[in-house]
Amino acid sequence: MTPGRNRFSTTTRIKVLGEQAAARVYRAQNRRLRRTPRRSRLTGRAALLALVVCALIVALAYPLRQYIGQRAEIGDQRRQAEEARQRVEELRDEKARWQDPAYVEQQARRHLHFVRPGETGFLLPRDPGEPDTADEERRDRHRGAAAQRPWYDNLWDGVDRADRPR
Repeated sequence: MTPGRNRFSTTTRIKVLGEQAAARVYRAQNRRLRRTPRRSRLTGRAALLALVVCALIVALAYPLRQYIGQRAEIGDQRRQAEEARQRVEELRDEKARWQDPAYVEQQARRHLHFVRPGETGFLLPRDPGEPDTADEERRDRHRGAAAQRPWYDNLWDGVDRADRPR
C-alpha cells in the first residue's frame, strides 16, 4: 500500500458517509424541533385591541344614532320656528290693514256687497263656463252653495227655515 492512499476500503467509506449524512439529517430535525414554533400574527395584544375597538363601536353606535336624530329634530324645529315667525309677520300685516278704514270698507263692499248711501248695487249671475276667482272658490268650498248668494239672502233663508214647523 502506498502511504498517500487511504487505508479504508470503498465499502467502509460509503458506510461512514451514510452515517455522517444520517447524523446531519438527525441534527437538522432536532434543530427544527427545538426551534420555537412560529407565532401567529394575531398576538394577545392585537386580539385585546380588536376586542376593545369592537366594544367602543358597539357602545357608541346608539348614542351616535340618537345624536344624529336629535340634530335632525333641531333642524325641523328651527324650520317650524321660522315658518311661525313668517306667519306672525303676515298676521301683523293683516292686522295693520284691518286698522285702515279704507281697507275695511273695501272688504265690506267685496264680501258683504255693501253699498254707500246713494249708490245702487247690482249682482250679476256668473256664466256657468266662466272660471271662479280664488276667493270665490275658497268660499264655495267652505260654505257650500250658499256662498254664491249675497249674505242677506242667506240670512233670510235662515229666518224662514227657523220659522217653519218641523
